Amino acid sequence: MTTTAPAGVLGSLLPPYVHCAEAFGTLDAGRLHPSEAAYIRDRSPRRRQQFTTARTLARRALAELGHPPVPLLPGPGGAPQWPSGAAGSITHTRGYTACAVTSTGRHVSLGIDAEPVRPLPHGVLDLVSCQDERRGLAALPVGEVPWDAVFFSAKEAVYKAVHPLTRRWTALAAITVAVHPDGTFTARHPHHDDVGTGQWGVHRGILMTALALPPTA
Repeated sequence: MTTTAPAGVLGSLLPPYVHCAEAFGTLDAGRLHPSEAAYIRDRSPRRRQQFTTARTLARRALAELGHPPVPLLPGPGGAPQWPSGAAGSITHTRGYTACAVTSTGRHVSLGIDAEPVRPLPHGVLDLVSCQDERRGLAALPVGEVPWDAVFFSAKEAVYKAVHPLTRRWTALAAITVAVHPDGTFTARHPHHDDVGTGQWGVHRGILMTALALPPTA
């Protein structure tokens, strides 16, 4: 059974003026714009369903900002090309899809990520972290959540928030993240000075991370 929430769990990780839509499961309703349908036509049925669910949720969230339905085609790097005046982020994992959007007058960019609540596959942590980061993770309380998964998801959220601003590919290992047990993480990005603090949470077996970047001075 699919359940949706206009603000929901993701909304609790972001400022109140960020509009979120999320689905646990898939959405049967929703139509793609002809240009979107053409873009996704040759992909697998699972990928088409993910794409359709994500665009349906994104248009719901954008409507809360006053934007009419528009095609949301991927731009450079694969992120959606949002309408003028809007910034947003989409994420999906098995059984969960979500979108967050905001006015660029509030935040210049958003990054959200969802992952299963389970440890990373062997060897992945070494690829995306430095020794100091691994020491920080080892010092966290044992048994609460898989901290390496929170760490990885936080890096994904930071990457997704910064990439639309820089248009530069950045290895996750170059992004510095510290995870905190209070539901926050702090981050630094080599190509963007003002990253700061994001939020993380767990609900129904899904780990979620979120980051909102304020306008630069």
